[in-house]
Amino acid sequence: MIVAVEPSADHLGAALAQALRARLGSTTRFVGVGGPALAAQGLTSPFDPARLAVVGVFNALAAYPEVLRRVRQTAVVARTERPDVAILIDAWGFNLRVARALRRIDRATPLIKYVAPQVWATRPGRARTLARAVDHLLTIHSFDAPFFEREGLPTTFVGNPALNRDFSRTEGPAGSSVSDDDDGRPTLLLLPGSRVSEVERLMPRFEATVARLTATRRDLTILIAPADGVADQVKSHLEHWRHRPIVMEGEAGRLRAMRGATVALACSGTVTTELALAGCPMVVTYRLGPLTYAIAKLLIRTPYITLLNVAAGRFVASERVQGECRAEVLAADLERLLNDDGARNAQIAAQTAALDIMRGGVERPIDAAADAVVDVLRRRA
Repeated sequence: MIVAVEPSADHLGAALAQALRARLGSTTRFVGVGGPALAAQGLTSPFDPARLAVVGVFNALAAYPEVLRRVRQTAVVARTERPDVAILIDAWGFNLRVARALRRIDRATPLIKYVAPQVWATRPGRARTLARAVDHLLTIHSFDAPFFEREGLPTTFVGNPALNRDFSRTEGPAGSSVSDDDDGRPTLLLLPGSRVSEVERLMPRFEATVARLTATRRDLTILIAPADGVADQVKSHLEHWRHRPIVMEGEAGRLRAMRGATVALACSGTVTTELALAGCPMVVTYRLGPLTYAIAKLLIRTPYITLLNVAAGRFVASERVQGECRAEVLAADLERLLNDDGARNAQIAAQTAALDIMRGGVERPIDAAADAVVDVLRRRA
């Protein structure tokens, strides 16, 4: 059984399913919850997990009845299918409830959590909660394990598959032209997030930042690479911009833009790791609603929101959060990188070093995860 209710978890689960089938045989069957990637591996989901894409404390509270209903549907699958093992990928709040429901159905079914909650950042008590809910943890960050092992939860560091992405095959070398219009001029790439709330909060500030930069830099090419799920929303904002960016659509366009941009302004998230892999220096930013931010300040225990900075233990990339997410601040950070080749090269080198720390010496993360699952199954047998 695989439970993956987020798009990234769906892709992770599909890769794991493929690796498990190679180890366990072609008759291996997958049940649970997933999106299109897991459907391609033969998993039939009882509902579309896209309905659970929620961000923010207050949005999550409003969605709570829907979450409980989907947990019950997931439990029905386990009660009907009686899986040999259940792998719950990411989605802390949802999968914690699923784990408890599965325990009530059959205490003998091994429960594996794949991707740990970020207890190093906030709410360390979740380590003890998870240790009571599941039997094994597969973590993608090397610095996760001690928090959970202290609570008695067997933990295997399997590495992050996203860190093995090869950008060398995207069109053009790093820093080269990425569109027909830039003619090798300096290029700023905008990445405004993948959620509706992120786009709504960041696009006005991105517009003001671009206006400041282009007022003194007539040679600056502006690109924007919207996530597929919010592309129409981003384009709607762009209709009112005085300096309209070139829109790089689809995954191929986004990766090409990352590879060729001089510098990027990015919403905090997975995309920051992708930028580092592409060799693109960045400025990271984020904004929450005022009440959500006030609660987050009480909970968060780390000075960093970007994994590169967490791994390095310092600000490899500048982070401009909430009150610092202002056009004059963002423009100044970007100007420094645009004007100083040495600063750009130093940041690229620091980003690459942070990626090496994050890899932790694991060369094939999906294989490592599949091997760990097989070990759990063998111990059960």
